[in-house]
Amino acid sequence: MNVRITGTGSALPGKILTNAELEQLVDTSDEWITTRTGIKERRIAAEGEYTSTFAAEAARRAMTMAGALPEEIDLIIVATVTPDFPFPSTACIVQDLLGASNATAFDLSAACSGFIYGLSIAEKYLRSGSARKILVIGSEILSRVVDWKDRNTCVLFGDGAGAVVLEGSEGDHSLLSTHTFSNGTHWNLLYQPGSGSRNPATDPRTIAEGRIYLTMEGNDVFKHAVRAMGEAAEAALAANSLSAADIGLLIPHQANQRIVDATSKRLGLGSDRVFTNLDRYGNTSSASIPIALDEANRQGVLKPGCKLMMVAFGGGFTYGSALVNW
Repeated sequence: MNVRITGTGSALPGKILTNAELEQLVDTSDEWITTRTGIKERRIAAEGEYTSTFAAEAARRAMTMAGALPEEIDLIIVATVTPDFPFPSTACIVQDLLGASNATAFDLSAACSGFIYGLSIAEKYLRSGSARKILVIGSEILSRVVDWKDRNTCVLFGDGAGAVVLEGSEGDHSLLSTHTFSNGTHWNLLYQPGSGSRNPATDPRTIAEGRIYLTMEGNDVFKHAVRAMGEAAEAALAANSLSAADIGLLIPHQANQRIVDATSKRLGLGSDRVFTNLDRYGNTSSASIPIALDEANRQGVLKPGCKLMMVAFGGGFTYGSALVNW
């Protein structure tokens, strides 16, 4: 049984926060941000908008493209590190919003690699015959867990969601393989200290000492990200007896232009074969690849028969790749 992506969708907040506006909030400049990250602006969720809000809208758009009805969805996977609540899962809230009454629903936490992890799980459900139509969604509201006084992190992140519908198929258009990896040795280089069992929200120090904000050792993360994303991409090529020359398009996690450039250089891919939109959205964690995938799909960048490589790296550390024959 092959696995096809039959629909893509994305949803983004209407509010745009530019680098020029950030200059009024924190000690930074448009030049500093652009030179070091490639980001020019990002989307910020408004009051009353939640991770589930964008997840459900991205899912609706993917389902419309796929011609999938809510009652036909067997499984909903939401990849997120910024769920609506610690529990229930955001996926259950999305199930309710969509009216997908026949679906099993759960969240997964793999940071920026979450969408790739979700594809890997969905692939196995479909190949085993345990499901026929699955929604995989990456959705984040990172603006609510960044310290807007920390110029090293607040300039990087944005909000939004992306989704795909996956179906079992006998045709050639297929998800060729997925590959997921973890390296827990470096968990403390990129994480959110507060609100869990170590630093509970009920402890006054969690807020007073800023433990609610994500923290990152940027230089160390950069080094690991480039190596890990390269290894994950190479694993997908080896598993399918392909070389980088066979890749028609690379959609990497949209974290930082320098990471994107270093990864594509390692694979020997020119910029004409790399899709990026981080200049407009920043790092949206698990949502970054599916948002970019939806844009590439709707803009006609993806052509039938194109070998599409998706590769990600995130806190944990987690990393992974997926190879698709579009």
